Amino acid sequence: MQDSIHPDLSEPHGIEEAIRRFVDRIKMAEHTFMVILAIFIGLITGYGALGLRYLIHLIQVLATGHNMLYTLDMVASLPWYQKLLMPIIGGLLVGPIVTFFSKEVKGHGVPEVIESIILRNGMIRPRVVFAKIIASSICIGSGGSSGREGPIVQIGSAIGSTVGQWFQLSPEKMRTLVAAGAAGGIAAAFNAPVAGALFAIEIIFGDFGVMQFSPIVIASVTSTVVSRHYLGDFPAFIVPKYVLVSPWELLFYTGMGLLAGVAGLAFIKLLYKLEDVFDNWKFLDYTKPAFGGVVVGTMGIFFPAVFGVGYEGINKALTGNISWEILLVLLLLKIVATSFTLGSGGSGGIFAPSLFMGAMLGGAVGMVVHELFPSITATSGAYSMVGMGAFVGAVTHAPITSIVIIFEMTNDYTIILPLMIATIIAVTFTTRIQPESIYTLKLVKRGIQLFKGKELNVLKALKVKDVYKKDIDKILPNTRFKEIMPFVMNSDHEIFYVTDEQNHFISYITFKSIRAIIDDPSSLNNIIVAYDLIEPKPRFVTPDTNLDIVMNLFGRIGISELPVVDAEKGNLLLGYLSRKDVIDMYNKELAKRELTLGLERAYSSLSLSEITKVVDDYFMIEIPTPHRFIGKSLRQLNLRNKYGVQVMLIKREEEGLQEKRFVPDADYTVNEHDRLVLMGGQDDLMHIRKL
Repeated sequence: MQDSIHPDLSEPHGIEEAIRRFVDRIKMAEHTFMVILAIFIGLITGYGALGLRYLIHLIQVLATGHNMLYTLDMVASLPWYQKLLMPIIGGLLVGPIVTFFSKEVKGHGVPEVIESIILRNGMIRPRVVFAKIIASSICIGSGGSSGREGPIVQIGSAIGSTVGQWFQLSPEKMRTLVAAGAAGGIAAAFNAPVAGALFAIEIIFGDFGVMQFSPIVIASVTSTVVSRHYLGDFPAFIVPKYVLVSPWELLFYTGMGLLAGVAGLAFIKLLYKLEDVFDNWKFLDYTKPAFGGVVVGTMGIFFPAVFGVGYEGINKALTGNISWEILLVLLLLKIVATSFTLGSGGSGGIFAPSLFMGAMLGGAVGMVVHELFPSITATSGAYSMVGMGAFVGAVTHAPITSIVIIFEMTNDYTIILPLMIATIIAVTFTTRIQPESIYTLKLVKRGIQLFKGKELNVLKALKVKDVYKKDIDKILPNTRFKEIMPFVMNSDHEIFYVTDEQNHFISYITFKSIRAIIDDPSSLNNIIVAYDLIEPKPRFVTPDTNLDIVMNLFGRIGISELPVVDAEKGNLLLGYLSRKDVIDMYNKELAKRELTLGLERAYSSLSLSEITKVVDDYFMIEIPTPHRFIGKSLRQLNLRNKYGVQVMLIKREEEGLQEKRFVPDADYTVNEHDRLVLMGGQDDLMHIRKL
């Protein structure tokens, strides 16, 4: 009996099963297990952040030809053609990585992390780690106007996702580990553990009610420890001593908050406008980042401060070493440079550029008001520091993270009052005009509803090919009206499809078109043909269209069916899709997700590599698919009657390390990559395990 429950490790799957049993034992102590994983993710993310820093420095050395610290003075001394060519060559190198290896690394990366949590339960391809490190290092190191934090967030999230996939965790835990990786990324990038955790909660999750908060905090702290061990515990910026000279000064900070909101809104609009322009440009995708590099390189010839992350420029603004006119010019140029870098397909973050823009804006405002009202205002450095938080809040719509990260990056808590006022004013102004942040706007443009209930995104994950029906009656365009009427009267449909003899879709006929001529004289029966009744501008969908778009289309055009065509084969008619079928699939998918989540919660702490008692005489086990089951549907297998067991859940390993978990229906065909979670009697499970 005991030997049948514990297979010999010499069997083909023996080693794999032993590893799974070991993992299952660890998972018994759920909280301890998640803490261990969080520490591991924090360590790897911390070292990933260090690796990104050093790789950026290596690219800078190669790009400039100077094996020394990268400074504005050093870059300014380069020949004009070298400053022009650096970001162009960087763009030519980044483009193929984005186009051919990993499209997820395009842009600033945070929207892709949020999307993975919303639609894919935290699934991120492991290759994103390597692609993002290389692409972002080249982009930033060659002078592209972007920051390190976006890449590190995406890298950390991908590490968290990969760990979760390897241990085959539930979707809820997967999402927690992805957020933990993001927190570790921000913490390591800015030496800011508290802000890292808040970033994950406020921006990645968008919900302060997250149940598993401790792994996020632990990963953030662990990454910070790694960063401080190698880089030291120093603030990112050296700030001047601040005092609130007069309560009247708060009015100036309020005004600066409004200006930060206006500038932040302009940045969001320009970035996404340029993204649309480059996406719609019919040209070689892998060359587009080079065209963004042309703009950045041209600016860099005259203003090298627009290159890279811009930390040195921020420090100069904080110490008041730049005139207000130049500060305003740098603000405008940085907005344009960052928008072209990321909009054209470059790779990097927007957090550091936003800090730069805020410092420039705040410094300019501070210099002007201090010159006009010297007795009641502080120096411009204080305004630069507040401007950084206000601008970041305006573009990210995350006031708490923005306020806390300024504290941690400067080690100065005395400026809290004006910082809170300016940041809240900036966020309030921006959200009133632009409800979506610079991170979430990309997802909304894709039709993804954020943080308003997961059921709203069910249809986004389903395609027409999952639902449409192929049995369809067709009418030729020269069919006479009197021949159409019997066809219509005997049909259950409200839409009638017209095709040519090769089955290429032409249009469709609606009841409305037929009613318009039913009362006409019968002599028209021989005159009117199907082509006279078709819709002049028919709508159709393709198999890869998501069902959310389909439902919106149903609502706009007011019909209950849509034709499904193959656009690559001259609109070959494949079938039709009805509104009722979409609604039924929606309800079915919701029920499946609830059932899957319930099942996972029910046995997440069980060691399913072995036969495990659930209740009374019922046991559960997880097994690889027996060879004789492969290629057969569950209906054909008839496991309940033949073996006395029921398939409760199927786990399928997909591309890379990704794993999909779902409750199958009777028509599901089992394949070799599936693992079956079975329930039944102990003897029945022992028998099926030997198959």
